[in-house]
Amino acid sequence: MQVIETLADGLKRELKVVIPAKDMEAQMNERLADAKNKVRINGFRPGKVPVAHLKKMYGKSIMADLVNEIVRDKPQEILSGRGEKSATQPEVAMTEDEAEADKILDAKADFEFTLAYEVIPAIELKDNSGIAVTREVVEIGEEEVNEQILRIAESARTYEAKDGAAENGDRVTIDYLGKVDGEAFDGGKDEDAELVLGSNRFIPGFEEQLVGLKAGDEKVITVTFPAEYPAANLAGKEATFDISVKQVAAAAELEINDDLATKLGLESVDRLKDVVRGQIESQFGSMTRQKVKRQILDQLDEMYQFDTPQRLVDAEFENIWRQINTDLQQAGKTFADEDTTEEEARVEYGKLAERRVRLGLVLSEIGEKAGVQVSDEEMQRSLYEQLRQFPGQEKQILDYFQKTPGAAASLRAPIFEEKVVDQLLTEISVTDKVVSKEELMADDEADEASSETTEAKPAKKKAAAKAEGSEDAPKKKAASKKKAAEDASE
Repeated sequence: MQVIETLADGLKRELKVVIPAKDMEAQMNERLADAKNKVRINGFRPGKVPVAHLKKMYGKSIMADLVNEIVRDKPQEILSGRGEKSATQPEVAMTEDEAEADKILDAKADFEFTLAYEVIPAIELKDNSGIAVTREVVEIGEEEVNEQILRIAESARTYEAKDGAAENGDRVTIDYLGKVDGEAFDGGKDEDAELVLGSNRFIPGFEEQLVGLKAGDEKVITVTFPAEYPAANLAGKEATFDISVKQVAAAAELEINDDLATKLGLESVDRLKDVVRGQIESQFGSMTRQKVKRQILDQLDEMYQFDTPQRLVDAEFENIWRQINTDLQQAGKTFADEDTTEEEARVEYGKLAERRVRLGLVLSEIGEKAGVQVSDEEMQRSLYEQLRQFPGQEKQILDYFQKTPGAAASLRAPIFEEKVVDQLLTEISVTDKVVSKEELMADDEADEASSETTEAKPAKKKAAAKAEGSEDAPKKKAASKKKAAEDASE
Protein backbone atom coordinates (compact mmCIF):
# COMPACT_ATOMS: atom_id res chain seq x y z
CA MET A 1 0.00 0.00 0.00
CA GLN A 2 1.31 3.44 -0.96
CA VAL A 3 0.13 6.64 0.76
CA ILE A 4 0.90 9.94 -0.96
CA GLU A 5 0.07 13.30 0.61
CA THR A 6 -1.46 15.50 -2.08
CA LEU A 7 -2.62 18.41 0.10
CA ALA A 8 -1.39 19.96 3.35
CA ASP A 9 -3.03 23.36 3.74
CA GLY A 10 -3.42 24.50 7.34
CA LEU A 11 -5.44 21.75 8.98
CA LYS A 12 -6.65 20.33 5.65
CA ARG A 13 -5.13 17.09 4.42
CA GLU A 14 -5.67 14.98 1.34
CA LEU A 15 -4.07 11.62 0.75
CA LYS A 16 -3.92 9.36 -2.28
CA VAL A 17 -3.90 5.69 -1.31
CA VAL A 18 -2.81 3.06 -3.85
CA ILE A 19 -3.10 -0.69 -3.27
CA PRO A 20 -1.45 -2.63 -6.12
CA ALA A 21 -3.63 -5.02 -8.10
CA LYS A 22 -1.30 -7.92 -7.23
CA ASP A 23 -1.85 -7.30 -3.50
CA MET A 24 -5.63 -7.18 -3.97
CA GLU A 25 -5.45 -10.41 -6.00
CA ALA A 26 -3.35 -12.09 -3.32
CA GLN A 27 -5.95 -11.27 -0.66
CA MET A 28 -8.70 -12.49 -2.95
CA ASN A 29 -6.85 -15.79 -3.58
CA GLU A 30 -6.46 -16.30 0.18
CA ARG A 31 -10.20 -15.99 0.63
CA LEU A 32 -10.90 -18.25 -2.33
CA ALA A 33 -8.57 -20.90 -0.89
CA ASP A 34 -10.37 -20.65 2.43
CA ALA A 35 -13.74 -20.92 0.69
CA LYS A 36 -12.63 -23.97 -1.33
CA ASN A 37 -13.18 -26.34 1.56
CA LYS A 38 -16.48 -24.76 2.60
CA VAL A 39 -18.55 -24.22 -0.53
CA ARG A 40 -20.79 -26.89 -1.97
CA ILE A 41 -21.18 -26.80 -5.78
CA ASN A 42 -23.07 -29.38 -7.80
CA GLY A 43 -20.72 -31.58 -9.81
CA PHE A 44 -17.74 -31.19 -7.48
CA ARG A 45 -16.78 -33.15 -4.41
CA PRO A 46 -16.22 -31.12 -1.20
CA GLY A 47 -12.80 -29.48 -1.28
CA LYS A 48 -12.24 -30.35 -4.97
CA VAL A 49 -13.69 -27.24 -6.60
CA PRO A 50 -10.96 -25.67 -8.81
CA VAL A 51 -9.85 -22.24 -7.60
CA ALA A 52 -10.26 -20.90 -11.15
CA HIS A 53 -13.91 -21.94 -11.09
CA LEU A 54 -14.42 -20.34 -7.70
CA LYS A 55 -12.76 -17.17 -8.94
CA LYS A 56 -15.07 -17.05 -11.92
CA MET A 57 -18.12 -17.48 -9.71
CA TYR A 58 -17.19 -15.45 -6.62
CA GLY A 59 -14.12 -13.40 -7.51
CA LYS A 60 -15.87 -10.07 -8.06
CA SER A 61 -18.04 -10.50 -4.99
CA ILE A 62 -15.01 -11.18 -2.81
CA MET A 63 -13.15 -8.22 -4.31
CA ALA A 64 -16.15 -5.96 -3.64
CA ASP A 65 -16.08 -7.09 -0.01
CA LEU A 66 -12.35 -6.36 0.14
CA VAL A 67 -12.87 -2.87 -1.25
CA ASN A 68 -15.57 -2.15 1.34
CA GLU A 69 -13.40 -3.43 4.18
CA ILE A 70 -10.41 -1.37 3.04
CA VAL A 71 -12.50 1.80 2.79
CA ARG A 72 -13.94 1.08 6.25
CA ASP A 73 -10.76 0.11 8.11
CA LYS A 74 -7.75 1.62 6.37
CA PRO A 75 -8.41 5.35 6.95
CA GLN A 76 -8.01 5.04 10.73
CA GLU A 77 -4.98 2.83 10.33
CA ILE A 78 -3.40 5.34 7.94
CA LEU A 79 -4.08 8.31 10.22
CA SER A 80 -2.70 6.44 13.24
CA GLY A 81 0.45 5.70 11.28
CA ARG A 82 0.80 9.40 10.51
CA GLY A 83 0.17 10.38 14.14
CA GLU A 84 -2.92 12.36 13.18
CA LYS A 85 -6.48 12.57 14.44
CA SER A 86 -9.25 13.54 12.06
CA ALA A 87 -11.72 16.12 13.32
CA THR A 88 -14.56 14.32 11.54
CA GLN A 89 -14.98 11.10 9.58
CA PRO A 90 -12.57 11.36 6.60
CA GLU A 91 -14.22 11.69 3.21
CA VAL A 92 -13.37 8.78 0.93
CA ALA A 93 -13.53 9.15 -2.84
CA MET A 94 -12.89 6.47 -5.45
CA THR A 95 -13.47 6.02 -9.14
CA GLU A 96 -17.00 6.28 -10.44
CA ASP A 97 -16.03 5.01 -13.87
CA GLU A 98 -17.76 1.65 -14.35
CA ALA A 99 -15.12 0.23 -16.67
CA GLU A 100 -12.29 1.15 -14.32
CA ALA A 101 -14.22 -0.30 -11.36
CA ASP A 102 -14.62 -3.58 -13.25
CA LYS A 103 -10.85 -3.72 -13.78
CA ILE A 104 -10.27 -3.27 -10.04
CA LEU A 105 -12.75 -6.07 -9.23
CA ASP A 106 -11.01 -8.29 -11.81
CA ALA A 107 -7.63 -7.50 -10.16
CA LYS A 108 -6.43 -5.95 -13.43
CA ALA A 109 -5.96 -2.42 -12.05
CA ASP A 110 -4.63 -0.92 -8.82
CA PHE A 111 -7.23 0.10 -6.28
CA GLU A 112 -6.90 3.83 -5.69
CA PHE A 113 -8.89 6.14 -3.41
CA THR A 114 -8.42 9.50 -1.76
CA LEU A 115 -8.89 10.60 1.85
CA ALA A 116 -9.85 14.20 2.60
CA TYR A 117 -9.99 15.36 6.22
CA GLU A 118 -9.03 18.04 8.71
CA VAL A 119 -6.60 17.22 11.50
CA ILE A 120 -7.21 18.09 15.11
CA PRO A 121 -4.44 20.59 15.89
CA ALA A 122 -1.78 19.70 18.41
CA ILE A 123 -2.45 21.62 21.63
CA GLU A 124 0.42 22.39 23.96
CA LEU A 125 -1.15 22.70 27.39
CA LYS A 126 -0.20 25.66 29.54
CA ASP A 127 0.13 26.09 33.27
CA ASN A 128 -3.35 26.49 34.77
CA SER A 129 -2.17 27.86 38.10
CA GLY A 130 -2.46 31.41 36.77
CA ILE A 131 -6.22 31.08 36.34
CA ALA A 132 -8.09 32.85 39.14
CA VAL A 133 -11.85 32.86 39.67
CA THR A 134 -14.26 34.31 42.20
CA ARG A 135 -16.85 31.89 43.51
CA GLU A 136 -19.98 33.78 44.57
CA VAL A 137 -21.72 32.11 47.50
CA VAL A 138 -25.15 32.89 48.93
CA GLU A 139 -25.71 32.22 52.61
CA ILE A 140 -29.16 30.69 53.00
CA GLY A 141 -30.96 32.29 55.92
CA GLU A 142 -34.10 31.19 57.73
CA GLU A 143 -36.05 33.98 56.04
CA GLU A 144 -35.21 32.67 52.57
CA VAL A 145 -36.31 29.16 53.56
CA ASN A 146 -39.58 30.43 55.04
CA GLU A 147 -40.35 32.51 51.94
CA GLN A 148 -39.92 29.45 49.76
CA ILE A 149 -42.10 27.36 52.09
CA LEU A 150 -44.78 30.04 51.89
CA ARG A 151 -44.73 29.78 48.11
CA ILE A 152 -45.05 26.00 48.38
CA ALA A 153 -47.84 26.38 50.92
CA GLU A 154 -49.61 28.75 48.53
CA SER A 155 -49.68 26.01 45.90
CA ALA A 156 -51.24 23.64 48.46
CA ARG A 157 -53.67 26.22 49.87
CA THR A 158 -57.29 25.18 50.10
CA TYR A 159 -60.27 27.35 49.17
CA GLU A 160 -63.85 27.43 50.40
CA ALA A 161 -66.78 28.69 48.30
CA LYS A 162 -68.33 31.96 49.44
CA ASP A 163 -71.40 33.99 48.48
CA GLY A 164 -69.86 37.46 48.44
CA ALA A 165 -68.02 39.48 45.81
CA ALA A 166 -64.55 38.37 44.67
CA GLU A 167 -61.57 40.10 46.27
CA ASN A 168 -57.86 39.92 45.65
CA GLY A 169 -56.64 36.61 47.02
CA ASP A 170 -59.92 34.85 46.23
CA ARG A 171 -60.06 32.08 43.66
CA VAL A 172 -62.61 32.44 40.91
CA THR A 173 -63.77 29.66 38.62
CA ILE A 174 -64.74 31.06 35.21
CA ASP A 175 -65.61 30.30 31.61
CA TYR A 176 -64.21 32.79 29.11
CA LEU A 177 -64.18 33.46 25.40
CA GLY A 178 -61.69 35.90 23.90
CA LYS A 179 -62.26 37.91 20.73
CA VAL A 180 -60.21 40.30 18.60
CA ASP A 181 -62.19 42.51 16.25
CA GLY A 182 -65.25 40.48 17.19
CA GLU A 183 -63.71 37.18 16.10
CA ALA A 184 -62.73 34.38 18.51
CA PHE A 185 -59.06 33.38 18.34
CA ASP A 186 -57.14 30.18 19.04
CA GLY A 187 -56.25 29.73 22.70
CA GLY A 188 -58.75 32.34 23.83
CA LYS A 189 -61.36 29.97 25.22
CA ASP A 190 -61.50 27.95 28.42
CA GLU A 191 -64.06 26.44 30.76
CA ASP A 192 -63.83 25.96 34.53
CA ALA A 193 -60.60 27.92 34.59
CA GLU A 194 -59.40 28.59 38.13
CA LEU A 195 -57.66 31.90 38.78
CA VAL A 196 -56.43 33.42 42.03
CA LEU A 197 -57.02 37.16 41.76
CA GLY A 198 -53.83 39.13 42.27
CA SER A 199 -51.60 36.26 41.17
CA ASN A 200 -50.77 38.06 37.89
CA ARG A 201 -51.07 34.81 35.98
CA PHE A 202 -53.13 36.42 33.23
CA ILE A 203 -52.28 39.39 31.03
CA PRO A 204 -52.32 42.87 32.61
CA GLY A 205 -55.80 44.26 33.25
CA PHE A 206 -57.57 40.90 33.13
CA GLU A 207 -57.69 39.94 36.80
CA GLU A 208 -58.42 43.44 38.07
CA GLN A 209 -61.71 43.52 36.17
CA LEU A 210 -62.94 40.39 37.94
CA VAL A 211 -62.73 41.94 41.40
CA GLY A 212 -66.24 42.54 42.75
CA LEU A 213 -67.95 39.85 40.67
CA LYS A 214 -70.06 37.13 42.31
CA ALA A 215 -70.96 33.58 41.33
CA GLY A 216 -73.46 33.71 38.48
CA ASP A 217 -72.29 37.11 37.21
CA GLU A 218 -71.44 37.66 33.55
CA LYS A 219 -69.27 40.45 32.22
CA VAL A 220 -67.42 41.51 29.09
CA ILE A 221 -63.96 42.90 29.82
CA THR A 222 -61.55 44.68 27.52
CA VAL A 223 -57.77 44.23 27.69
CA THR A 224 -54.78 44.96 25.47
CA PHE A 225 -52.18 42.31 24.84
CA PRO A 226 -48.61 43.47 25.62
CA ALA A 227 -46.60 44.58 22.59
CA GLU A 228 -44.04 41.84 23.38
CA TYR A 229 -46.69 39.10 23.74
CA PRO A 230 -45.25 35.83 22.32
CA ALA A 231 -48.14 35.19 19.90
CA ALA A 232 -47.47 37.66 17.07
CA ASN A 233 -51.11 37.68 15.92
CA LEU A 234 -52.18 39.01 19.35
CA ALA A 235 -49.25 41.24 20.34
CA GLY A 236 -50.43 44.81 20.94
CA LYS A 237 -54.03 43.97 20.00
CA GLU A 238 -57.11 45.03 21.96
CA ALA A 239 -59.34 42.10 22.89
CA THR A 240 -62.62 41.46 24.68
CA PHE A 241 -63.38 38.50 26.90
CA ASP A 242 -66.85 37.21 27.66
CA ILE A 243 -66.65 36.14 31.30
CA SER A 244 -69.03 33.85 33.17
CA VAL A 245 -68.28 33.43 36.90
CA LYS A 246 -69.14 29.97 38.23
CA GLN A 247 -67.70 30.19 41.72
CA VAL A 248 -65.91 32.52 44.10
CA ALA A 249 -63.85 30.86 46.83
CA ALA A 250 -61.98 32.38 49.75
CA ALA A 251 -58.50 31.18 50.66
CA ALA A 252 -57.97 29.23 53.86
CA GLU A 253 -55.39 30.60 56.28
CA LEU A 254 -51.78 29.63 55.58
CA GLU A 255 -49.93 27.91 58.37
CA ILE A 256 -46.45 26.44 58.28
CA ASN A 257 -46.77 23.44 60.54
CA ASP A 258 -46.62 19.66 60.61
CA ASP A 259 -50.03 19.43 58.94
CA LEU A 260 -48.68 21.29 55.91
CA ALA A 261 -45.64 19.01 55.81
CA THR A 262 -47.91 15.96 55.94
CA LYS A 263 -49.95 17.27 52.99
CA LEU A 264 -46.70 17.49 51.06
CA GLY A 265 -45.73 13.92 51.96
CA LEU A 266 -43.18 14.77 54.65
CA GLU A 267 -43.19 13.75 58.27
CA SER A 268 -42.67 17.14 59.93
CA VAL A 269 -42.20 20.85 59.34
CA ASP A 270 -38.53 20.48 60.30
CA ARG A 271 -38.09 17.92 57.55
CA LEU A 272 -39.89 20.26 55.13
CA LYS A 273 -37.45 23.04 56.02
CA ASP A 274 -34.48 20.72 55.47
CA VAL A 275 -35.78 19.70 52.06
CA VAL A 276 -36.48 23.27 51.00
CA ARG A 277 -33.08 24.45 52.24
CA GLY A 278 -31.44 21.69 50.21
CA GLN A 279 -33.35 22.71 47.09
CA ILE A 280 -32.35 26.36 47.49
CA GLU A 281 -28.72 25.41 48.06
CA SER A 282 -28.81 23.21 44.96
CA GLN A 283 -30.36 26.00 42.88
CA PHE A 284 -27.89 28.63 44.01
CA GLY A 285 -25.06 26.11 43.77
CA SER A 286 -25.85 25.53 40.09
CA MET A 287 -25.80 29.28 39.44
CA THR A 288 -22.51 29.63 41.30
CA ARG A 289 -20.95 26.82 39.30
CA GLN A 290 -22.10 28.27 35.99
CA LYS A 291 -20.54 31.62 36.84
CA VAL A 292 -17.30 29.96 37.91
CA LYS A 293 -17.26 27.84 34.77
CA ARG A 294 -17.83 30.95 32.67
CA GLN A 295 -14.82 32.65 34.25
CA ILE A 296 -12.66 29.58 33.61
CA LEU A 297 -13.74 29.37 29.98
CA ASP A 298 -13.16 33.07 29.42
CA GLN A 299 -9.59 32.75 30.68
CA LEU A 300 -8.94 29.59 28.68
CA ASP A 301 -10.25 31.47 25.66
CA GLU A 302 -7.56 34.10 26.18
CA MET A 303 -4.84 31.52 26.81
CA TYR A 304 -5.43 29.34 23.74
CA GLN A 305 -5.66 30.70 20.21
CA PHE A 306 -5.26 28.33 17.28
CA ASP A 307 -6.92 27.34 14.01
CA THR A 308 -9.95 25.12 14.45
CA PRO A 309 -11.22 22.45 12.04
CA GLN A 310 -13.75 24.20 9.83
CA ARG A 311 -16.00 21.17 9.55
CA LEU A 312 -16.42 21.06 13.33
CA VAL A 313 -17.13 24.79 13.38
CA ASP A 314 -19.68 24.46 10.57
CA ALA A 315 -21.44 21.60 12.37
CA GLU A 316 -21.56 23.55 15.63
CA PHE A 317 -22.84 26.64 13.84
CA GLU A 318 -25.64 24.63 12.24
CA ASN A 319 -26.70 23.35 15.66
CA ILE A 320 -26.76 26.87 17.08
CA TRP A 321 -28.47 28.37 14.06
CA ARG A 322 -31.18 25.69 14.07
CA GLN A 323 -31.86 26.43 17.75
CA ILE A 324 -31.94 30.19 17.16
CA ASN A 325 -34.41 29.96 14.31
CA THR A 326 -36.61 27.45 16.13
CA ASP A 327 -36.81 29.70 19.18
CA LEU A 328 -37.46 32.83 17.14
CA GLN A 329 -40.22 31.06 15.25
CA GLN A 330 -41.86 29.77 18.43
CA ALA A 331 -41.71 33.27 19.94
CA GLY A 332 -43.13 34.86 16.80
CA LYS A 333 -40.05 37.07 16.55
CA THR A 334 -37.66 38.14 13.81
CA PHE A 335 -34.03 39.21 13.86
CA ALA A 336 -35.25 42.80 13.52
CA ASP A 337 -37.10 42.36 16.81
CA GLU A 338 -33.72 41.51 18.34
CA ASP A 339 -32.16 44.73 17.03
CA THR A 340 -30.00 42.85 14.55
CA THR A 341 -30.07 41.36 11.05
CA GLU A 342 -29.70 37.79 9.89
CA GLU A 343 -26.27 38.63 8.43
CA GLU A 344 -25.07 40.17 11.69
CA ALA A 345 -26.46 37.25 13.67
CA ARG A 346 -24.65 34.77 11.42
CA VAL A 347 -21.36 36.53 12.09
CA GLU A 348 -22.02 36.63 15.83
CA TYR A 349 -22.97 32.98 16.11
CA GLY A 350 -20.18 31.98 13.75
CA LYS A 351 -17.73 33.42 16.28
CA LEU A 352 -19.53 31.61 19.07
CA ALA A 353 -19.33 28.30 17.16
CA GLU A 354 -15.59 28.74 16.63
CA ARG A 355 -15.07 29.53 20.32
CA ARG A 356 -17.05 26.50 21.44
CA VAL A 357 -15.08 24.17 19.20
CA ARG A 358 -11.75 25.62 20.29
CA LEU A 359 -12.58 25.44 23.99
CA GLY A 360 -14.01 21.96 23.52
CA LEU A 361 -10.69 20.81 22.06
CA VAL A 362 -8.79 22.44 24.92
CA LEU A 363 -10.97 20.82 27.57
CA SER A 364 -10.66 17.48 25.80
CA GLU A 365 -6.86 17.73 25.83
CA ILE A 366 -6.81 18.78 29.49
CA GLY A 367 -9.09 15.90 30.41
CA GLU A 368 -7.11 13.37 28.42
CA LYS A 369 -3.81 14.42 29.99
CA ALA A 370 -5.41 14.35 33.47
CA GLY A 371 -6.84 10.89 32.89
CA VAL A 372 -10.45 12.01 33.25
CA GLN A 373 -12.85 9.13 32.62
CA VAL A 374 -16.61 8.86 32.35
CA SER A 375 -17.84 5.71 34.08
CA ASP A 376 -20.57 3.36 32.86
CA GLU A 377 -22.56 4.28 35.96
CA GLU A 378 -22.41 7.98 35.04
CA MET A 379 -23.55 7.17 31.51
CA GLN A 380 -26.44 5.12 32.87
CA ARG A 381 -27.54 7.98 35.13
CA SER A 382 -27.42 10.40 32.20
CA LEU A 383 -29.49 8.02 30.06
CA TYR A 384 -32.00 7.64 32.90
CA GLU A 385 -32.39 11.42 33.05
CA GLN A 386 -33.13 11.41 29.33
CA LEU A 387 -35.79 8.75 29.84
CA ARG A 388 -37.39 10.72 32.68
CA GLN A 389 -37.86 13.71 30.41
CA PHE A 390 -39.95 11.73 27.91
CA PRO A 391 -42.35 9.45 29.78
CA GLY A 392 -43.99 6.90 27.53
CA GLN A 393 -41.20 7.11 24.95
CA GLU A 394 -38.59 5.11 26.84
CA LYS A 395 -38.28 2.35 24.23
CA GLN A 396 -37.81 4.77 21.33
CA ILE A 397 -35.15 6.68 23.25
CA LEU A 398 -33.29 3.50 24.20
CA ASP A 399 -33.40 2.35 20.57
CA TYR A 400 -32.06 5.71 19.47
CA PHE A 401 -29.04 5.58 21.78
CA GLN A 402 -28.36 1.94 20.97
CA LYS A 403 -28.62 2.22 17.21
CA THR A 404 -27.52 5.77 16.37
CA PRO A 405 -23.77 6.27 15.83
CA GLY A 406 -22.46 9.05 18.04
CA ALA A 407 -25.59 9.20 20.20
CA ALA A 408 -23.77 7.85 23.25
CA ALA A 409 -21.10 10.52 22.75
CA SER A 410 -23.79 13.18 23.18
CA LEU A 411 -24.40 11.79 26.67
CA ARG A 412 -20.73 11.47 27.48
CA ALA A 413 -19.58 14.93 26.31
CA PRO A 414 -21.32 17.10 28.95
CA ILE A 415 -20.35 14.69 31.75
CA PHE A 416 -16.73 14.71 30.60
CA GLU A 417 -16.72 18.50 30.37
CA GLU A 418 -18.03 18.94 33.91
CA LYS A 419 -15.43 16.51 35.23
CA VAL A 420 -12.69 18.46 33.48
CA VAL A 421 -14.00 21.63 35.13
CA ASP A 422 -13.81 19.77 38.47
CA GLN A 423 -10.20 18.88 37.65
CA LEU A 424 -9.38 22.50 36.84
CA LEU A 425 -10.88 23.67 40.12
CA THR A 426 -8.19 21.65 41.91
CA GLU A 427 -5.44 23.46 39.98
CA ILE A 428 -6.56 27.08 39.85
CA SER A 429 -7.00 29.86 42.41
CA VAL A 430 -10.56 30.08 43.76
CA THR A 431 -11.68 32.91 46.04
CA ASP A 432 -15.05 32.66 47.74
CA LYS A 433 -17.20 35.79 47.99
CA VAL A 434 -20.46 36.02 49.92
CA VAL A 435 -23.13 37.78 47.83
CA SER A 436 -26.86 38.34 47.98
CA LYS A 437 -29.12 36.16 45.89
CA GLU A 438 -29.90 39.19 43.71
CA GLU A 439 -26.20 39.62 42.93
CA LEU A 440 -25.81 35.92 42.19
CA MET A 441 -28.82 35.89 39.91
CA ALA A 442 -27.79 39.03 38.03
CA ASP A 443 -27.93 37.93 34.42
CA ASP A 444 -25.16 39.01 32.08
CA GLU A 445 -26.66 37.55 28.93
CA ALA A 446 -23.87 38.57 26.59
CA ASP A 447 -21.27 36.74 28.66
CA GLU A 448 -23.53 33.74 29.03
CA ALA A 449 -24.09 33.48 25.31
CA SER A 450 -20.39 33.75 24.49
CA SER A 451 -19.00 31.51 27.22
CA GLU A 452 -20.92 28.25 27.05
CA THR A 453 -19.22 25.47 25.12
CA THR A 454 -21.88 22.81 24.92
CA GLU A 455 -25.26 24.37 25.69
CA ALA A 456 -26.98 26.27 22.92
CA LYS A 457 -28.13 29.69 24.06
CA PRO A 458 -30.72 31.36 21.85
CA ALA A 459 -30.83 34.85 20.69
CA LYS A 460 -29.09 37.93 21.67
CA LYS A 461 -31.53 39.08 24.33
CA LYS A 462 -33.08 35.70 25.02
CA ALA A 463 -36.19 36.99 23.28
CA ALA A 464 -36.11 33.72 21.43
CA ALA A 465 -36.92 31.93 24.68
CA LYS A 466 -39.91 29.65 24.74
CA ALA A 467 -43.18 31.54 24.42
CA GLU A 468 -44.95 31.55 27.76
CA GLY A 469 -48.64 30.89 27.67
CA SER A 470 -48.89 30.69 23.89
CA GLU A 471 -51.28 27.77 24.16
CA ASP A 472 -53.68 29.71 26.40
CA ALA A 473 -53.92 33.33 25.33
CA PRO A 474 -54.91 35.16 28.54
CA LYS A 475 -52.39 33.30 30.66
CA LYS A 476 -48.90 34.60 31.22
CA LYS A 477 -47.52 31.33 32.56
CA ALA A 478 -48.40 27.66 32.22
CA ALA A 479 -47.17 26.22 35.49
CA SER A 480 -48.42 23.11 37.18
CA LYS A 481 -50.58 24.02 40.12
CA LYS A 482 -48.83 21.64 42.48
CA LYS A 483 -45.33 21.75 40.99
CA ALA A 484 -43.67 23.46 43.93
CA ALA A 485 -45.27 21.07 46.38
CA GLU A 486 -44.18 18.07 44.32
CA ASP A 487 -40.63 19.39 44.15
CA ALA A 488 -40.54 19.78 47.91
CA SER A 489 -41.74 16.26 48.56
CA GLU A 490 -39.37 14.46 46.17
